[in-house]
Amino acid sequence: MTGEHSSSQYNHDLEVIRSQVLSMGGLVESHFQNAMACYRTGNAEQAAEVVKSDEEVNRLEIHLDDLCSHLIVKRQPAANDLRMVMATGKVITDLERIGDESTKIARIVQLALSKPRTSSVLNGYETVRVLANSVGQMLHQALDAFARSDEARAVQLIAYDEIIDNDFRSIMRNLITYMMEDPSTISSALDALWIAKAIERVGDHAKNIAEYTVYIVEGRDIRHSDYVLSRQEQGFKLEQDIEQISTLAK
Repeated sequence: MTGEHSSSQYNHDLEVIRSQVLSMGGLVESHFQNAMACYRTGNAEQAAEVVKSDEEVNRLEIHLDDLCSHLIVKRQPAANDLRMVMATGKVITDLERIGDESTKIARIVQLALSKPRTSSVLNGYETVRVLANSVGQMLHQALDAFARSDEARAVQLIAYDEIIDNDFRSIMRNLITYMMEDPSTISSALDALWIAKAIERVGDHAKNIAEYTVYIVEGRDIRHSDYVLSRQEQGFKLEQDIEQISTLAK
């Protein structure tokens, strides 16, 4: 009976943590969307709210880290259970860093709004809009894969990160061309470039969450490996699903 009680209590404690992690994920998603919205509209009040809301994300990180530590000490999980707790802790860290990137976007908007306005043919938001939509969709699906322990969806998202990286490099080249051809665009182009980089980093953290989902399900640490390529060679089809993600992002 003691073993059953202990296992039942562990499962309850872990579910409480997972539920709060997913709530943190929802907050971070909203944080990112609001950051992009203030870049689109130039709303100074919204930018300030995004910066302020990062405090709540930081508090959640500390609180959830503490819950994970206490769970390990009190329940002493082993094997699969320990893997779940450790991976969840890493997801918490990536969510906090996504919050940091969203705050960075909002601060860039604040700085841009504090400068004298100049006419520019460059629309910074439109330059990064598709990339932001793609990454927002990627983040949402990474959290969904984590919640459902959906290893197949996680693998698709890991593969999709290469598309995000290519899109960022394309944006960077275009912005450099703008600045070389028209120096009046330098200020707005640099803002767009730093924001594009922040968006790309959000995609990297979403990829990390997908990798931790694979770790939870498969028990394999696939970071810095050719795991996705090996799955493709084994007949695991990604193209259709990646195309679906791209379509949703537009």
